[in-house]
This record gives sequence, structure tokens and C-alpha cells, in this order.
Amino acid sequence: MARASQKNKLELFIPEIKQNNFIPLIESSVSAGFPNIAEDYIDKILDLNELLIKHPAATYFVRVKGNSMINAGISSEDILIVDRALTATNNKIVVARVNNEMTVKRISFQKNKIFLISENPEYKSIEITNDIDFEVWGVVTSIIHQV
Repeated sequence: MARASQKNKLELFIPEIKQNNFIPLIESSVSAGFPNIAEDYIDKILDLNELLIKHPAATYFVRVKGNSMINAGISSEDILIVDRALTATNNKIVVARVNNEMTVKRISFQKNKIFLISENPEYKSIEITNDIDFEVWGVVTSIIHQV
């Protein structure tokens, strides 16, 4: 049976970009273990800000609480990188405000209707109707989680 609660609790964070975070990018195949980092292996320097944040002024981080997006690879405690400069197109994963509660869902546009789709069969989809206070707060661009 589908759960009545549709929300994930989210903690918002604004990225503070004071300096570049340069990390060596090693483009060498590794069959087992990790090679000694030597100049022979370093292909270039990778800046995580450049890789993960395309619109710094419009980007924020959010920590997920809940499991309604588990089948999309989003688990509780994951941190999402969310870009407000991107347009929420069909089937994108978005952070949205629904009646003053924040949630992360897949947005679906079907026959002039908007749905927020959970990626867990235990949760119902949310149809956005005229009586629902709704606003998209950005498109999820990356998921950060521990392994």
C-alpha cells in the first residue's frame, strides 16, 4: 500500500566557492589497487567546482531525508547539487516546494497536467492541481553519497 506521506525532509546548503578545488585526474586503467601518483599518471588537474557547478550563483546543495527516490539512486543522507538556472523539463529530477514543504521528485508533464513522481513504489505520485501551492526550486544535477 502506498504511504500517505509524500515528502522528504531536505536541508539546504549554499556552496561557498572561495578557491578552486584542484584534484589530480588519473586517466590510466587500474586492474587492482591504486597506482602511485606520479606525474606519468596525471593527465590533467580536475576542478570539482568546474565539473559539478555550472551556475554558481544559482546553485545550492540539499541533504535528503527519506527514501521516496531510492530507485533513482537517491538515498537518505545523500547530498544533491541543485541548479535553479536550469529549466525543469519532462522527467528531470527536481527539488520543489509543495504547500510549504520541500520535496525531491521526478517531474512529469502529461496532457496539460503536472505530476511529481516518486521513485519508490511505496509512495504515491503527487498531481499538482490549482489548489496546491507549488514551485520548482531547481533541477538536480548531481548526487553525492558515501560508499
